[in-house]
This record gives sequence, structure tokens and C-alpha cells, in this order.
Amino acid sequence: MSVLAINGGTPIRTTGYPHIGTAAGRTFDELEMNNLREVMASGMLNRSGGKFVPQVEKKWAEHLGMKYCTASTSGTAAIHVAVGAINPEPGSEIITGPITDMGTVIPILAQNCIPVFGDLRRDNIGLDAEDVERRITERTRAIIPVHLCGNATDMDPIMALAEKYNLYVIEDCSQAYGTLYKGKHVGTIGHMGTFSLQQSKHITCGDGGLTVTNDDNLGSRAELFANKGWPNYGSGDRDYVMFGMCYRMTELQAAVLDAQIDKVDWVTARRAELGDMVCAAVKGLDGLEVPSISEGGRHTYWFLPLLVDQEKLGVSTSKLAQALSKEGAPCGAHYIGRPIFMYDLLREKKVYGTSNYPYCLQPAGQEVRYEAGECPATEKILDDMLQVSINEKMTDEDVADIIACFEKVWENLDELR
Repeated sequence: MSVLAINGGTPIRTTGYPHIGTAAGRTFDELEMNNLREVMASGMLNRSGGKFVPQVEKKWAEHLGMKYCTASTSGTAAIHVAVGAINPEPGSEIITGPITDMGTVIPILAQNCIPVFGDLRRDNIGLDAEDVERRITERTRAIIPVHLCGNATDMDPIMALAEKYNLYVIEDCSQAYGTLYKGKHVGTIGHMGTFSLQQSKHITCGDGGLTVTNDDNLGSRAELFANKGWPNYGSGDRDYVMFGMCYRMTELQAAVLDAQIDKVDWVTARRAELGDMVCAAVKGLDGLEVPSISEGGRHTYWFLPLLVDQEKLGVSTSKLAQALSKEGAPCGAHYIGRPIFMYDLLREKKVYGTSNYPYCLQPAGQEVRYEAGECPATEKILDDMLQVSINEKMTDEDVADIIACFEKVWENLDELR
């Protein structure tokens, strides 16, 4: 047995890994640069009159086998486009998951609706349909399952609830490019699917969003909502036929995205391969749980979430993450730290000035609660979670080092107790 690096021993690895925040961790090359040069030479940087935005909308829709795609300025905008398309009444409730970014929640509040948070399943860190059902009221209008970390929520029971209660399902696929659920791409199962193109995602144009659907009415409304309710992106007579935002993607963003879409299959396949390698190697380690993947599914590892049985091991997740990091593994703990509704912005319910709007639209005695204990499984997941970075540019040797770090730490757990 060797001494752990956290206690002064020699680490497994002292060099870094390809990282999304650097050029070494991205897939940019001359394809993106050539497209950008073309846009600059054209002098047309906005959507109206340009070619790249409609081109990427068509390309992404075809990639997923969908009829409609609306490009927008961010993943948050992509979800807002979807919520705006379904046009819920003020005070409507929309159920989503509590491990997410505010980008999932802002569109709900921006449409004067109330976010309700369902608890998560430990096996796939997706919405627990049984818990969701107990939170459905006569005011519930939609469910937004968040496909976390590159793995799929169990969608069959979610879609069954939608049919039973006449609800829309908007899939948040920000972390789930190339993710499959029973052989189907996430984002194609619900009524609408949304994707983020922020810098850290599988593919990126810095920031941007994509909203897809097969529904003719929702497809039309999504396009209108992203363009201030103005049909045809300004190519016809001026008119405003519905309320909307100005979420138009620029030609510069789309020029980068056009090249990135061509690389998405390789990026996601490679991440799936690397993440599966780590899972296969560490799943036998005592007190460590790897993600469950649906039959016919695929995890594309935006990052790899591993859950620790802290009581069984007698070591905290934080201590394990420190030890793994000192050995050279790209590892952290607890992801967002606490359920999103436990942050003050939501707990205090002060969205618009000092008012209580839209929460004041809920009947007295039926107000949503944002308190500890509301989603106990989620709290436990976050407390137990190790997150391991996976990048498509990692080599098999990089992954071997990550596995060696885990094996060394687990062989020397007594040093951490």
C-alpha cells in the first residue's frame, strides 16, 4: 500500500487534462473560422438576410428527426421559447427538477408561472414520476425534466403523467447532447426539447439555444416568440401577432454552430466511450454507485456523477474528492451544493420588486414551499455526489490515470478515516 498524496505521498498524476475552458479541450478548427470569415465578408451579422441561422435550424432538426427548430440566444432563452409557445396562464405551475441551473427556472418565472420542484431518483438523477404526481394540482400546466450530466430521465412514466393530466412536457437537454433513452434522442420524446450552447456544453458557440418540436402549432409559436411575435423574421410586412421576446441568434453564433453540429456525433460518442470505461472500472469499488442507464440508452457524460455511501465507507464525500484531486483525478464534490430552491432568490420569493408575484396567485394554504426537506432524495444525492470531468479529447491513458486514482484512494481508505 502506498501513502495517499493528500497525506504527503506521491500522486498518480501531476499533469492536467483537456478542459472545456481552454482551446485544448474544445473541438474548434478551421471549419468554424472559415464560416466566421464568410459571415464577416458578407456584412450580414444578424439573422435577417443571413444564411447560417436558418441553416443550423434545419440541420439540427434533421439531426434529431424533428420538424421544427428555433435558434435563440441561450439555453435559458431556448426554454423560455418553449414555455412561451405553450402560453400558460399567469399563476400556472410548472414542475421541474431541483438539481439544475437557474436557466431552467428563470423562464418559468419570466412567464409569471410558479416553479414546483419534484424529487429525484438516485439511480439516474432524473425526476421521480411518483413524487411528481403528488405535486400535480389543477394549476399544473407542464413538466420540465432535466436530463442531468448526460444521462436520461426515465421518460415513459413522465409522458404517462402528461397524458393522464393533459400536461406539456418540455425536455431540458442542456447537458444531454447525444443522450439516448431506450434508443431515442432526448429532446424528441416530450412535446418540446431544448438545448444549450453555452461554453461548457458538448458543442458550443459561446452561448445560444435550440428549441425543437414536431407540433405544428408549437413550432410556429416558438419561432414567433423568439422574434418579438413578428412573423418571418422581418422579411414581410411589419406585424406583431403575439407577445414574444427578442431572442434571435446572430449569424456569428450560427457560423460557429454550423461547424459544431458536424462534430457532435464524434464528441458524444467519445465521451460515452470514456465515461463507460471509468464506470466499468470503478463500479466494483465498495460504497460507490455508478449511474443507471436505460436499456437501449446512452450516457454522454457532460460529467460523470458517482454517488458515495458515506456511512458505509466512514469517509465524507468532500474528503474523498480532496484525496482523489490530490492524486490527480479531475474530481469535485456536491455539484451545485444544495437544491436550487434553497438559494435565497427563490426561498424569499421576491422576483418582481418587493411584491410576492407570481406566488400570490396561488390559493391560500396551497403555496409552494422552498424549504429543506422538501426533496430529501435530492439533498442526499448532492451530499453524496462526486463529479468527475470527462472530455472528448482525453486519451485512454488519461482515463487509466483517473481509474488508478480511484483504486489507490479506495485501497487506502483507512488513511482518510
